[in-house]
Order: sequence, then structure tokens, then C-alpha cells
Amino acid sequence: MGFMWVTSLFLLFATVYGSDLQRQDAKLELEEYIKEASQKINQQYRLQYHVAAPVGWINDPNGFSYYKGEYHLFYQYYPYDSVWGPMHWGHVVSKDLVTWEHRPTALLPDEEYCFSGSAVVDGDKMILMYTAHIEKEGSPTNQSQYLAFSDDGVNFEKFVGNPVIPASPNHSPDFRDPKAWKHEDYWYVIIGSKTDDEIGTVLLYRSKNMIDWEFLTILAQATSDLGYMWECPDFFELGGKHILLMSPQGIEPQGDRFKNLYQTGYIVGQFDYETFKFTPETEFQELDYGHDFYAAQTTESNDGKRILIGWFGMWETAFPEAKDGWAGAMTIARELELDSNNRILMKPLTQQNSLRGEKTFDGDLKENQVLELQSASEVLIDIDLSKEIHLLLEGRSGGGKAWLKWDPAVGKVVVEREGDDVRQVEWAPVSNKAWRLFLDTSSLELFCGDGEAVFSSRVYPLGGWNLTNLGSQALQTTAYALNRGVPV
Repeated sequence: MGFMWVTSLFLLFATVYGSDLQRQDAKLELEEYIKEASQKINQQYRLQYHVAAPVGWINDPNGFSYYKGEYHLFYQYYPYDSVWGPMHWGHVVSKDLVTWEHRPTALLPDEEYCFSGSAVVDGDKMILMYTAHIEKEGSPTNQSQYLAFSDDGVNFEKFVGNPVIPASPNHSPDFRDPKAWKHEDYWYVIIGSKTDDEIGTVLLYRSKNMIDWEFLTILAQATSDLGYMWECPDFFELGGKHILLMSPQGIEPQGDRFKNLYQTGYIVGQFDYETFKFTPETEFQELDYGHDFYAAQTTESNDGKRILIGWFGMWETAFPEAKDGWAGAMTIARELELDSNNRILMKPLTQQNSLRGEKTFDGDLKENQVLELQSASEVLIDIDLSKEIHLLLEGRSGGGKAWLKWDPAVGKVVVEREGDDVRQVEWAPVSNKAWRLFLDTSSLELFCGDGEAVFSSRVYPLGGWNLTNLGSQALQTTAYALNRGVPV
């Protein structure tokens, strides 16, 4: 019996050790491929201060966290093509949430695709919790929750006891995107799923050790018009309330609202850790009104602020950069605040000012005046809301166009792309009536007032930007060229 036990232990060690060596070889081969392939991509639309993968496809932000003096941001990643494929976790780090550096790919798929998830810090360890998506011929798709551990925030080892949560209570095949946090003596996690009758839901679990999990309750569930699946849930305190942030799939357009294929938004309420009951105080509200914003995730900054980053993209839309060897990006980081009307305000970070370089314009932008801007620019515009605003953004050498408008008759801000591709929302500023516009090589982000209305949209100009005032009022405008915040 002793000999058999030793032999079994040796075989187990040899198998695990061999697997570890194979994983290390695969990681080294991948990093060499990324290094070589990234030198070949076309830079014409490449963003200068937004996170994007070195090469290949990127979608949901994952594992947004603060660990050992750095902010860590992971992302859904397929390095071998500029379309969605077997998911890895890419990885960047930052000390200020504005300038970012690449780190080696954190997770590679084995039998599972490494779908979205989160990161927590336990002492000196960083723990990733993610969804393992497994497809096997002749078997139903399975989604379960895995862990991976790191002592340095760079090298991660998958837990040998995976999965730690093998299935949802109703065994739905859609059971993904865990967001974990700690409160007092327990770890908690919420996971997006759906009911048997195709209603989006968020499930709540808790654990003493991040390994053994107890299902507690359905934290929240959609009404019949709020979608068949709630992806990428997040749950956090803000302004004395609890915020359930999620990305529903299956909401039908309603006038100006819900114009994208899928949405990202939030419900404000109160949560009781004794009863595990979340009591909503608001209806579902969209967070960003632009064309390209999804699957947002938050973290707490080292000074206690709630910071959000979203995927700067949308499913089933064109990615013109895909032909250049890459596709997708992240928004700039935004600070969240909750106002007295239970509305989230979303503002650029103060640190974003550190990217400012040369001031390229400061004065009145008159009717029909054209302002030449660098590909990476910030534009501050003071406006008279009693008058119409009509701005045209286009490439100096052609390419994509967008129009930014304000209609005082209806009180709406409008962002329009070519082809009558309109996004608009009512805007009632509290005090600040200015616009703050961030332009990058192939993107715009418009922040209205104190962040009451925000638009994130990809636009693809050529040769830098021209900004033309097509309205009748002269606009007090200040523009800056922005320095690079991400690697070439």
C-alpha cells in the first residue's frame, strides 16, 4: 500500500510538473509571437493614450484592481487574429491610471476559454476569479468559475482544484463574469446568469477562503423588458448607496434609449449584509450614451475613489482597425460620483491633465472657423445653452466624420456619425455648462458638464482632426495636444 501511494504521488507530481513546464513554454512562445507580430501592425488608427492589446483582439476589461503599488487591468484577449477567438487574459499596469505598460499575458486557455472575471488581493497574493467556458463536441456548453493565484502580479498559476463554483443553481449554460470583493470576514462574488425562462439575473455567493462557496440568493433579476442575460455585473458602495452595475443583453430600443445592440447601466439601492437583500431605489439607467461602450468594470483607487473603465467597442459593429492587425480598446479611466438625484456622474480623472502638452488654441472659435487638431487632443468648450451648437469633426485627409450638437429647443446633446447614426440624450446641467472632449487617433469621448451625460464613440479620421464650428455662436475654446500614455 505504501509503495502504491508513493507511486501515485510521484505520478501526480510528474503530471503537474510536466503541465507546468508545458504552460511555461506556451507562455514564452506566445510572448515571442506578440513581440514579433506587434511590429507588423498598421499604426494608422492606433490609439495613443487608450489601452489596446499589442496585437489582435480585445474586449471586456477584467480584474481591475490595485496591488503592490500599481493598478492592474486585464482584458479579454485573442492575440492570434483581430477577431474574437479562444479567450486569454491580456494585462497592463499603471501607477496613475493614465500612463500604462504592457505585462505578459496573464492567462492562457487550456481546455477552457478564459472568459471575464475579477481580481482580489489577499495579503501578498493576487487572486483572479474568472469564468471557464468549455465547449466539447457532443456535450452542452459549460460555464464555471475558476481561480488563478500570483505572488507578484505577473505570473499566475491556475488552482488545481478548479472549478470552485461548478454550476449555477439552475444549471444554466450562461453563468459568467464573477466580480468578487471582501466585506468583514467573508468574500462575496456576484455572477451574471439567466433564469429558465430567459430572464437576466445576478447571483450572490460568499466564502471564507475564496475556494468553498455558498450560494446565498438572487441579488437582482430583470423585469420582462430588461433583457435575457445580465453580463459583467459589478457591485459597490457609492455616496452611501449600493450600485449594481451590469450589461444587459436583449433590451429593445425605446426612443432615444438603448440604441446599441447591448447596454451598460446601473441600479441604485440599499444592500443589507444580514439579509442579503438588495432594495432598488431607481430604475435601470444607462451609464454612457455613445456608440461604443460595454462591459464596464470598477475598482477602488488607493485614495478611496470609485474608478471605472469600459470596453471601447460594441458587439456586431465594424472595427476598421481589424484589417491592420488589431481591434478594440478601453476607454479612459473615469471617476464616479453619485448625485442627490441618485444619478451617477462620470468624470475624467484629475490625473488626465498630466498628458497635456502644447496648448494649440485658446480663444473664440467663430462661425465656420476650422481648428486643426493633433490626432491626440483635448478640447474644452464653454457654451451658451440658449443657442444651438453644431460642430463637425473630420479627418484632415478624409476618413470618418462625427457631428456634436446641442438643440436648446429640446435640451438634447447629440453625437452623430455618418449614415444618420445618432445617439442623443437630454442634458440638464447642474452648474458646469462646458463640454470636455477627448480625441484620440480613432475615438472621441465627450463629457458634458460635471459628467451628467457622457458619450464614447469610435470614429476613424485620417491625418489628424479638423474641428469646424457650423453653428452661429462663437465658442470659447481651449485645445491641448496630448502626450502618449500607452506604448507604441
